[in-house]
Amino acid sequence: MRLLHTSDWHLGRSFHGVGMLEAQRNFVDQLVAFVEANSVDVVLIAGDVYDRALPGLDVVKLLDDALVRLTQAGAGVVLTSGNHDSAIRLGFASRLLERGGVHLRTRVEDLDVPVVFPFGVEGEKQGNVAIYGVPYLEPRLVAERLGVDNASHFDVTQEAVERIRRDVEHRREAGPVHPVVLAHTFASGGITSESERDLSIGGLGAVPLDLFDGFTYTALGHLHGRQQLAANVRYSGSPLAYSFSEAKHLKGAWLVDISTAGEIDVREVVWEAPKNLAVLRGTLDDLLGSDQYAWAEEAYCQVTLTDAQRPNQAMEQLRVRFPDTLVLAFDPEGAGTRTTTSYSDRLAEARDDLEVCCGFLEHVRDRSAGDAEEAALREALEAVRLEEAEL
Repeated sequence: MRLLHTSDWHLGRSFHGVGMLEAQRNFVDQLVAFVEANSVDVVLIAGDVYDRALPGLDVVKLLDDALVRLTQAGAGVVLTSGNHDSAIRLGFASRLLERGGVHLRTRVEDLDVPVVFPFGVEGEKQGNVAIYGVPYLEPRLVAERLGVDNASHFDVTQEAVERIRRDVEHRREAGPVHPVVLAHTFASGGITSESERDLSIGGLGAVPLDLFDGFTYTALGHLHGRQQLAANVRYSGSPLAYSFSEAKHLKGAWLVDISTAGEIDVREVVWEAPKNLAVLRGTLDDLLGSDQYAWAEEAYCQVTLTDAQRPNQAMEQLRVRFPDTLVLAFDPEGAGTRTTTSYSDRLAEARDDLEVCCGFLEHVRDRSAGDAEEAALREALEAVRLEEAEL
């Protein structure tokens, strides 16, 4: 049985104000082509299919198109809801969709009801892969329904896993069962990035890794970096980068082959990024003039300027060379060691109104007024003085 572990599609998300729907369409094209070329039996989507609980019509159409194309390619789909999804809306028409090979697991009551795929070569020992989909479990909302006293991520996840274990043991009375669990959660040991929404304040949403012991494979969703926590417990990560903290991520999925004996072989799958990310740091002159940054001219850029004084029209100048500069920050070199005069001290030392205005301008932007700016301020102050004189 061949599974493809994906998660965190976040359809409809933007990247620092830039729409990503076209990039997400490109990902779906790659996904379908891979499923066709590699005879994938089941595509797993471990939550956060949408980026918002109320996705736009074009976003819903993209998911509809993806599911139709995947099933036409011969693959089943097992999909769970994440903390960004509306479980009720995503789970609409689940019984009808199941007839077409799309299996939604968005209800707490269905987390121990697996999608069972029998497999094996004819004439040899047969096996069953039982895929359990655990939707995102918000403790305050599901604790009572799960019969849990403490509304914590650990307690509700532990109860969910125990229910799955009991179902697996019951099914094994009738023959071999290889359980696969999809869970949208934060497991201990996972490495976070800036584009994920916290599951709880203070990091208390993490659940221990050993909760998933004994399963053939656990396909996790929520963290956007593809990573391995154990040989059979992994995050696929998001198919696209959704923050500059993911600039060094190699986006992809996990291809999981399960033998009739329950052994797994896991290989990485890499998606081609439609546009690279560049995190640049340096002085404005260096960034604009050095050949070492030529590769970033076609990338989305996050730039931190280290000039001692904030350059005038920095963003406009940067976009001449790096037209897709999306984030600009300033971190003057030596700012932590140099001695500065407080603004109140500057006010006390100012000799006239012009110095007060120029001092304020320098204080708020860390750059002194230029000749043209000083002339404009002088002209404005003179106009005010003349108006007051006429009163």
